[in-house]
Amino acid sequence: MKGKVVLVTGASGGLGTYVTQAFLDAGATVIGTSRKIRQTDFVSTEFTALSGEISSETGANALVETITARFGRLDVLAHTVGGFAGGQSVADIDDATFQRMFDLNVNSFFHILRATIPMLRQSGSGRIVAIGSRAAVEPGPGVGAYSASKAAMVPLSKLWLLRTAMLP
Repeated sequence: MKGKVVLVTGASGGLGTYVTQAFLDAGATVIGTSRKIRQTDFVSTEFTALSGEISSETGANALVETITARFGRLDVLAHTVGGFAGGQSVADIDDATFQRMFDLNVNSFFHILRATIPMLRQSGSGRIVAIGSRAAVEPGPGVGAYSASKAAMVPLSKLWLLRTAMLP
């Protein structure tokens, strides 16, 4: 991974912390983003913390513009942002919780994916790692909003793969 520039979304979260550290250990230059990320979250000269809000087009684009200005390239997007709400049936879940699951699990992925694809294409070998959930393919009782939102990530990921395969 030496010489590669990696963006890890949700870098200060539980899974994001491990993913960020793994890329740093592999020798990558890592840009970690989350709403509350700090430079002191990781002890590495190859780590840069960029606070950001990627659940909107404006926020995702602003983050990528900063990355473009500071690093000039992006080789990997590792998307670990997500949230979980469970315990209620689909009939009982409120609209706000349902929408929050889609904002965290789908909209954030859609916006950062759309914002980063041009840079990933420019690198000539751009890669995307998107963290989903078993609940996307095997939903269970009480996790309808979570399962539906994680399931929506699957075709977005596949569309990137199909489009990439068709590039000359």
